[in-house]
Amino acid sequence: MANPTAFQRTMITTAPRFALAGVKILDFSRVLAAPTASMILGDLGGEVWKIEKPGAGDDTRIWTPPEVNGQSCYFLCVNRNKKSLALDLGKPEGQALAKQLAIKADVVVENFKTGNMAKFGLDYESLRKINKGIIYCSVTGYGSHGPYAGDPGYDVIASALGGMLNATGPPDGAPCRTATAVTDIMTGLYAHGAILAALYNRKETGLGQLINCNLLSTQLAAMINLASNYLNTGKEAKRLGTQHESIVPYQAFETSDNRWFVVGAANNKSFNKLCNLMELPELLTDPRFTTNPLRVQNRKALLDIIGERFKQKSLAHWTKALRVPELPSGPVNTFEEAFSHPQVKHLGLIKDVTHPTYGTVKIVGPPVEYSDIQNNIRYAPPTLGEHTIEILRDNLDLSLDDIRALKDRKIVDFPEYQAEAAAKKKAV
Repeated sequence: MANPTAFQRTMITTAPRFALAGVKILDFSRVLAAPTASMILGDLGGEVWKIEKPGAGDDTRIWTPPEVNGQSCYFLCVNRNKKSLALDLGKPEGQALAKQLAIKADVVVENFKTGNMAKFGLDYESLRKINKGIIYCSVTGYGSHGPYAGDPGYDVIASALGGMLNATGPPDGAPCRTATAVTDIMTGLYAHGAILAALYNRKETGLGQLINCNLLSTQLAAMINLASNYLNTGKEAKRLGTQHESIVPYQAFETSDNRWFVVGAANNKSFNKLCNLMELPELLTDPRFTTNPLRVQNRKALLDIIGERFKQKSLAHWTKALRVPELPSGPVNTFEEAFSHPQVKHLGLIKDVTHPTYGTVKIVGPPVEYSDIQNNIRYAPPTLGEHTIEILRDNLDLSLDDIRALKDRKIVDFPEYQAEAAAKKKAV
């Protein structure tokens, strides 16, 4: 590593460790919200047992196209550092195996509809009887109680009910969903933080915890200033495109080559710099624009002037001309441009991960750096049932013959090459 920063030097010279080494996570979740939480726990060293339905697996395994090496790109994005156990929870034997694993686990993560885990005998009240220290995180659409508790939860529906869609999109257009399922992702982040807090609490008390996270609550919490505006003044949020409710100019502007450039002039210093660099000094003395409240009040007039100036030059021109410390700004990049950005390359976010059967794939790695603990990709997203034998053998002391018998009864499943590898290992 050439000329490492002080932070990077710290990472080099200290012995790395995994903060969650030895923590076992029994993960019944699928799709995105809860799997985001378990993935982060896996990045930090937790051993994640991903329970999947034999013959089908996580819903996102078939969310294609696109795919790479026969694997769903969607599934790959949120299932690194996990071990797959194909287990039929609809059968009593499958439920019994899950309970045995729960005794060994530190954390349970699930995102079934409210009440479904109780049907399997795998709800918190049932599991705490056999493991008083279990930390049980339930992720639902709308919470575990109330009139909508039994409704299925999807990101876009929660975003609609929580007001985000109504506040997102062009001023004169239809409501828009965000490009990715940010409500799901934020809920996963909340769940991950809650699980860490519960682990810390258990260290002090020895007691487990029931954690309830839901998409709707996350969505409303994420409305931050727009929610505060409404609750305290009754002001409804409006669709403003890339504009900001309370800051002007703070948005994307079209350039002469039909690209877009974003400016965030959040204070007078940055606004002054913008006007000088764009050769619009007259705006600095215009009484309509001398403070941010006035700029908000006279939004259209100011944006018309700045917008016309942006259309006179190309994206490349404005990217170079406006890149100064006093003015947050940048181009609206395509993915090709974003992933080739020099800062993205410097951070080393893109990882090549190799799986023994489907080969090498690219994954966006963990975005957080630590000075003295590891936070990285140890193994690729698993194939369905890839670790069935390993998990049952190493944690429940089942023999290969026992596990084969379970497969014959369609309680579990695994790829045959795993059985062959296990047999060779036993022979050695």
